Amino acid sequence: MFTLVGLALLVAHVSQAFGACPTIVTRHEWGARAPRSVTHFSNPAHYAFIHHAESGDCHDRTSCTTLVKSFQNYHMDTHGWADIGYTFLIGGDGSVYEGRGWDVVGAHTQGYNSVGYGFCFIGNFMTKAPTALAIQAAKDIIACGVSNGKIQSAYVLRGHRDMGSTDCPGNVLYGLIKGWPHY
Repeated sequence: MFTLVGLALLVAHVSQAFGACPTIVTRHEWGARAPRSVTHFSNPAHYAFIHHAESGDCHDRTSCTTLVKSFQNYHMDTHGWADIGYTFLIGGDGSVYEGRGWDVVGAHTQGYNSVGYGFCFIGNFMTKAPTALAIQAAKDIIACGVSNGKIQSAYVLRGHRDMGSTDCPGNVLYGLIKGWPHY
């Protein structure tokens, strides 16, 4: 007998094995503001960057949507960016939220935005790990990008801190990603 989490992980594993992409909560579905401008990628991304939001956790559509909207408002209103900085955001329930999305240059890793996508775990992972569902969702969205030609098959995975002076993606999450393929 499977628990709900166990069943969700099994479905994610089977989907990944057959090349299916995870379901993505679109910008329209989470109520995104229109971007001020858009710059497109010219080639598949070489990097996949892992971030954390240094925020509270979310474990359902309502709480994750609230946080994703707050990130977009902060990035646009406080930083003056064209849009939310991240390519995709991952909630604790394993939901994947479209940030800027595929083929769009983000504002997540200074000096590397035009050569990599930013995948942000919602929450603070300095002293704890993301949920198993969130970790699987991040792996699935990266695999989806590779299988659809959005990310190079020989991509390089890095934590935000590998590219600059920051604690992101948090000590525990950083320790985990160092064991993932392509790191």
